[in-house]
Amino acid sequence: MPDELLRPTIGAGVDLKVRPWRLMSQTYVAFFGGAIASTVIAFLNARRLGVDAAGRRLILLTGAAGLVAVTIALALPFGEYDETPVPSVVVTAIAMVCSYVQQRIQRPMDRAFQLRGTDYRPLWGPGIAATVGGVAVQILIAALVDGVL
Repeated sequence: MPDELLRPTIGAGVDLKVRPWRLMSQTYVAFFGGAIASTVIAFLNARRLGVDAAGRRLILLTGAAGLVAVTIALALPFGEYDETPVPSVVVTAIAMVCSYVQQRIQRPMDRAFQLRGTDYRPLWGPGIAATVGGVAVQILIAALVDGVL
């Protein structure tokens, strides 16, 4: 058995050709796309970073909790939507909290990636797709909660 100091830690079990996305870029996806979009991007990025299965499950559980919280927030009687933007602010706040927790889960492996000295992959395409999809799902949830559908 090799000495613990000689065991490779950075890149062990990780495809080094696949570059992850910058963690702070995920904040923009959460702000504009909501908790669902944030969870999708965080889960995919966690796989790219080599986060273990327990960490990826925790990311999904955080997203599920965010989805439940968004559904509850949309069901609460805040008044007419024309008068106050409270539901939108609450939904955005929930997404930002989810994103923060998900980034904290990814952070140790992201630091290991930074030590490799490789550049990050741009998040433009996947981020916009996740944002559009997340907003569409939130609109569907809001319509179902309001009883429109």
